[in-house]
Amino acid sequence: MTLELRNVSKVVNGLTHIQPTDLTLQKGTMNVLLGPTLSGKTTLMRLMAGLDKPTEGRVFWQGQDVTDQRVQDRQVAMVYQQFINYPNMSVYDNIASPMRLLRKTRAEIDTAVRKAADLMQLSPYLDRKPLELSGGQQQRCALARALVKDAGLVLLDEPLANLDYKLREELRIEIPKIFEEAGSIFVYATTEPEEALLLGGSTATLWEGRVTQFGQTATVYRQPVDAITARVFSDPPMNFLQVSKTGSKIMFGDGQSSAATGPMEGLADGRYLAGFRPNHVEIISHNAGAMVFDTQLVVTELTGSETFVHLDHHAERWVGLIHGVHDLALGAPLKVYLDPRHVYIFGEDGGLVAPASYAIAA
Repeated sequence: MTLELRNVSKVVNGLTHIQPTDLTLQKGTMNVLLGPTLSGKTTLMRLMAGLDKPTEGRVFWQGQDVTDQRVQDRQVAMVYQQFINYPNMSVYDNIASPMRLLRKTRAEIDTAVRKAADLMQLSPYLDRKPLELSGGQQQRCALARALVKDAGLVLLDEPLANLDYKLREELRIEIPKIFEEAGSIFVYATTEPEEALLLGGSTATLWEGRVTQFGQTATVYRQPVDAITARVFSDPPMNFLQVSKTGSKIMFGDGQSSAATGPMEGLADGRYLAGFRPNHVEIISHNAGAMVFDTQLVVTELTGSETFVHLDHHAERWVGLIHGVHDLALGAPLKVYLDPRHVYIFGEDGGLVAPASYAIAA
């Protein structure tokens, strides 16, 4: 069972929503579409489902061209962030509705509905109407209906965004297990890099309607093919700094340099773009070989156990994610430290030329 997009694109009123895309998804896989708002995630899912027809290219399901096939004739289940339930039907009947359309027996329907309701923590509410539920419970009802449909392709468009934190964390763990059992192709759209990492599987990063990279989630995160992918797969986005290589040294400005070892050793002399993630910025050095940069503290944000620091480095804005709660003076000079092993090097065209050393080791 495969879903294949061949050179698929979508243009609306002269505006390109999806650039030419080739993508193949396999049976029983978790596939995450990761990108910021308006990057093309929902449009791409609608093309997969058959809700929209591509401007160019073809869509294949199990080797058969289904580009012109109606969504009703495809094995597709889709759940949106804005959940949709039948308001005049009970929760039980909402969940059961896809199975009744498939003419399943009463016993099959009852078994499947109660199993799905149990997984989604809805068993006490089966006799209620959706409008009698909380927003989170209504979303779980929509998820349960997708679960029992036994679809070959399950598309979830930011389905957990409206749920409370605790339930969101639980379902992020459970959802892949739930749908893996059915052997479905599972596609999950999100704007959150952390969510993609928690879900695992494979990830396609999107930027302005273009799939910049597709592969195993951990690989895409650790070894992004270009600076755009690195920016997409980092929250807050990756920090960047112009650098140059001269001989055996990488010059970072502020008089800082590091030995061009490992993947950087073979780089030609010239100008490059260095990138490093916010969680690798430190305000107290734990490494004798760390580089130090003079910055100015612009804003701090406390998240409870961590502190986001927004920094000005010679008109470049950086963000650091520092463990612990720190009382820092806004506008004051602040020295920050960076382990050279955490630095990615990109060419002037944005392509990755040397991954961070820790990423290769991982």
